[in-house]
Amino acid sequence: MRECLLSVLVLVASAGVAQTQTNTASQAARQWRQQHERAIIDEYIGLVSIPNVATDKPNIQRNTDLLVKMMQARGISTRLLTAPGANPVVYGELATPGATRSIVFYAHYDGQPVNEAEWSSPPFAPVLRSKQVSDGGSVIPLPVAGTPFDSESRLYGRSSADDKVPIMAILSALDGLHSAGIATHSTLRFVFEGEEEAGSTNLERILADNRALVTGAVWLLCDSPTHPSRRQQIVFGAPGRMVFDVTVYGANVELHGGHYGNWAPNPAFMLASLLASMRDDSGHVLISHYYDDVEPLTATEKQALREVPDVDAQLMREFGAGARIGKPMSLAELVTLPVLNVRGLLSAHVGAGAAGIVPATATASMSFGPVKGMDYRKTFEQIRKHIEAQGYFVSDTEPSLQTRMAHEKVAMVTPRGGAYNGTRTSMDLPIAREVIRAVESSVGPVIKLPTMGGAVPLEMIERVTGAPVIIVPTANHDDNQHAFDENLRIKNLWDGIELMAALLTM
Repeated sequence: MRECLLSVLVLVASAGVAQTQTNTASQAARQWRQQHERAIIDEYIGLVSIPNVATDKPNIQRNTDLLVKMMQARGISTRLLTAPGANPVVYGELATPGATRSIVFYAHYDGQPVNEAEWSSPPFAPVLRSKQVSDGGSVIPLPVAGTPFDSESRLYGRSSADDKVPIMAILSALDGLHSAGIATHSTLRFVFEGEEEAGSTNLERILADNRALVTGAVWLLCDSPTHPSRRQQIVFGAPGRMVFDVTVYGANVELHGGHYGNWAPNPAFMLASLLASMRDDSGHVLISHYYDDVEPLTATEKQALREVPDVDAQLMREFGAGARIGKPMSLAELVTLPVLNVRGLLSAHVGAGAAGIVPATATASMSFGPVKGMDYRKTFEQIRKHIEAQGYFVSDTEPSLQTRMAHEKVAMVTPRGGAYNGTRTSMDLPIAREVIRAVESSVGPVIKLPTMGGAVPLEMIERVTGAPVIIVPTANHDDNQHAFDENLRIKNLWDGIELMAALLTM
């Protein structure tokens, strides 16, 4: 009995030491950041200034060149992991003598395409603003070296938040640790992908070809925003991703709306009716068996959801929404379910380009997010069968005139881009509890979510490497990611530096 009690006391004492060390690391990173704020932002602006759409190969190369330079300046051994036709994964390793495990940090350096006409300032010429543009934020000069930044100011530019900010936070945290002489305990590995926004179509192949380099006790996926309450959150899962188009057909030419409006089938109306058959007004998907394979939440996950702050009213104000769907479930509960989304609609023209015609076709760009337990191939087949059940002949290629004339209703259903499944890591795993302790030792109590809404390639990472994957976000929730005027709240970078220092020294 005495020996058991002694063992418990030793474990408690060890946990306390580890927490103190992690706090020391975060504090060292903070002190270093406070002395080098302008230098950090200058370096970051250089990274954000490089265009990074995955299809822009010359600029992707510029991104990789700069990342290698930035990493090597911190003593990180680097190489590019490649595959035919793929954008390089920038890989780095920081060996720790005597380490018995590796921790892998993931982020991506590519970004969403931009329409510069929509932006308040050029997306690849980052500017600092006093606050959000939507709140009247104006462009302000960068503070001189030695003068602190207003932590509520915002840096505007594509990928300033999604997803270059964790890369800058990691490298700055390493600067702080090196300056203070604080050692790491694990070998640190870094995987910075260049195709995440394009569906991570080559990531699985690259990981499989370099399995020995990318294994670890845990993958820390540093993507996505913090909670809308501005509290740090840790996320243990994400849905998968599949994108597809649905096109329905009328006549083979656009017809006069007055002469034929009561005679010719109108694809716009047909598509609207078809989409309405897929989901009710509350957001519940009506496709048969859509939810059958969803893996239920555990008791730990349900308890974590009960502790998540209610942000519905706040988000409705911020986003100018007069209503929400999915009641009575909370937002945190709703993202644990598979979403079915309409990404965009197209049929003929609107506004000044509109004409008095019956459209010939109508197209919906759609996506769904399979959660743990589901298989995207099975779900996609369920959607095809649902469309057939509405009376459509379904084709996966452009239908011929003969096919269109042989059937009253014809739909073309075509997948777009890469697809993958969703997954969740158990919050009860020892490594999961260790990550929670490390983060909380830096920022205090955190919000724990079983899953988030955005799709990231967790399942393929888990399947190839065998490691659990945990998401540790850094960006602000109101960052306009994927849209115009993407921005980073400066305090999120400052907090991210301290957070990464805690995780780097786990």
